[in-house]
Amino acid sequence: MQLFETIRNGWKIADLRKKIFFTLFIVILFRIGSFIPAPFIDAARLSEALANSASGATLFSYLSILTGGALQYGAIFAMGVTPYINSSIIMQLLTVAIPKLERIAQEGEEGRKKIAKYTRVATVILALIQGVAYYFYLRNDGSGYLTYGRGAPVFAQIFTAVIIVTCFTAGSALIMWMGEQIDDKGVGNGISIILFAGIISRGPSAFVVLYNNAIAGKWPVVLAICVIFLLIIAFIVFMTAAERRIPIQYAKKVVGRKMYGGQNTHLPIQVNMAGVLPIIFASSILSIPSTILAFMGENSQSGFAKFLRLFSYQQPIYVVLYLLMIIGFSYFYVNIQYNPQEMANNLKNNAGVIPGIRPGRPTVEFISKVIGKITLVGAVFLGIMAVLPIIVGSIGGMNVALGGTSILILVGVALDTVKSIESQMMMRYYKGFLD
Repeated sequence: MQLFETIRNGWKIADLRKKIFFTLFIVILFRIGSFIPAPFIDAARLSEALANSASGATLFSYLSILTGGALQYGAIFAMGVTPYINSSIIMQLLTVAIPKLERIAQEGEEGRKKIAKYTRVATVILALIQGVAYYFYLRNDGSGYLTYGRGAPVFAQIFTAVIIVTCFTAGSALIMWMGEQIDDKGVGNGISIILFAGIISRGPSAFVVLYNNAIAGKWPVVLAICVIFLLIIAFIVFMTAAERRIPIQYAKKVVGRKMYGGQNTHLPIQVNMAGVLPIIFASSILSIPSTILAFMGENSQSGFAKFLRLFSYQQPIYVVLYLLMIIGFSYFYVNIQYNPQEMANNLKNNAGVIPGIRPGRPTVEFISKVIGKITLVGAVFLGIMAVLPIIVGSIGGMNVALGGTSILILVGVALDTVKSIESQMMMRYYKGFLD
């Protein structure tokens, strides 16, 4: 209700209304591009084949959800925002690992511009690599997805490859530009809004799956999935806002004739500090076996193919590894993003102390202990959100299109967009909102 109320209040402001219109315009352009097939691709045959694919956890099926089905149609936006997200994650990790990049990132606005430039270049490179991989998947499958596939003249195959890969790469670059335009002239985070639009577009197909299963007599399972879906949304909203507040006391000090400090405050530590990044990392890695199997052919009976099938979607090994990797990546991400030593030094330099904890090493150990416990809670939360839809779908014999990762992204983007609109309303002193 708060989401619709905030949008309704924001709609009353002319400037903010223009920003919302611009954001919707970019989203519409993205959805149109998601249905324009690249040249030399039989979009109808490809869509039917991927829809009926038995390998539900291949990298292509995973990307198809994030792109709103663009990959399934062989569209020019087939790569979606995935190259940009991966390049952003890589640059974030490299900024921590490489001192030179860390110094650039600390140069203020100019440093952020340089990092953004490197991210754009990495996005194009990753899109090019993914486009080449996708082309060879279409070519080697032998299902006739390409106009000039195997058996065609060599020049025709090369020309087809260049055109298709160029379209995919240009599409990813265009999506990146569209996201930046939303950041500049729209509301919310541009890339997140585009990702949100792609995922939410899969909602109707998910409802069709549920409806067909209800007609087939599986209505108890369908009802259970709907209830769990609503509970998951409520739980995600609660956990996203949850935080552990460490009390802080600042000592009083006299400067001239005035006394400063002496107030009590707190140090907030979010429960879900890592967001959905651990799920994205784990999903990408565990998608590799199924993707290799797709290249080999789903009907392959070799020993290596049978081994790869152990890591297929809805297999117990996949679920266990998925959960463990999410927990591991959560700790990894938090450890590179939060430095208890630096936090303790900042408190000491500002004459702040944690009640009952001595400054220095004891403060560092206390903050590390708190972060460790909070990280475990957040990691288990992410793991449950990721594996619960898989387990429910496996028990009910259905492939649920909107999994835990998708729901996390949808809820997270919706909450961030609401906060963005509210902040802009506050900046404009919107009386109805302030009251």
